Amino acid sequence: MANGNKAAAVSFLQMASKGDVREAYSKFVAPGFKHHNPYYEGSAETLMTAMEENARENPSKALDVKLAIEEGDFVAVHSHVRLKPGELGGAVVHIFRFEAGHIVELWDVGQAVPEQSPNQHGMF
Repeated sequence: MANGNKAAAVSFLQMASKGDVREAYSKFVAPGFKHHNPYYEGSAETLMTAMEENARENPSKALDVKLAIEEGDFVAVHSHVRLKPGELGGAVVHIFRFEAGHIVELWDVGQAVPEQSPNQHGMF
């Protein structure tokens, strides 16, 4: 599925960030899904509930995808996420593993955007 998984990963993130979490899970997540976020139990239901809560608490959240790479069954998406307007936000990388066009595994790592940085190239 050339680029199909990449489009699905980006759509999943965009839908979830806008608060359409259950629809995103219904459309893109496979039974038996597991994730590796260290702050939540590893089931789909637990992460879905946390994503819904985050969407309710941050209705103006913005997710700006900067890069998406697909290799085999894996997709990596690098995004700039801001929970509220005017915030610097953070750089987030989501790594998805797909089977038969559905997400079966998810990793995510994030780094806050600093107010000042000596790096002239920036984070994005």
